[in-house]
Amino acid sequence: MGILDGLLGNATEVDVNKLGQEYAALLVEGEQIERAFQLVRDMFLFTNKRFIMIDKQGMTGNKVEYHSIPYRAITHFAVETAGTFDRDAELKIWLSGMPAPIERQLKKGMDIIGVQKTLAQYVLK
Repeated sequence: MGILDGLLGNATEVDVNKLGQEYAALLVEGEQIERAFQLVRDMFLFTNKRFIMIDKQGMTGNKVEYHSIPYRAITHFAVETAGTFDRDAELKIWLSGMPAPIERQLKKGMDIIGVQKTLAQYVLK
């Protein structure tokens, strides 16, 4: 991930094979990370059971908040591809009981349709 992309708020996809040991303690039996995206220190993971947002806080990033969102809590979602003059694509996820969506910026050229397909695969079960 380029430092400029991180500073501009763009997330980049991370190889899930490199995350297995680091996030194994978060996963329940039979759960696997399907896709992962990193935004400077923060991450969000799509597993076969839920959506996990990892928010590293403070100057050192020692304090970490983990948001675990079961796919059944997602009421709808939207993806917006990057345009000719846009630097980024956008992901929006609405949760039941929350009027405002969770929003994340994704780097231009990222497989935003693949992200949409991953969400659809689990939300539409």
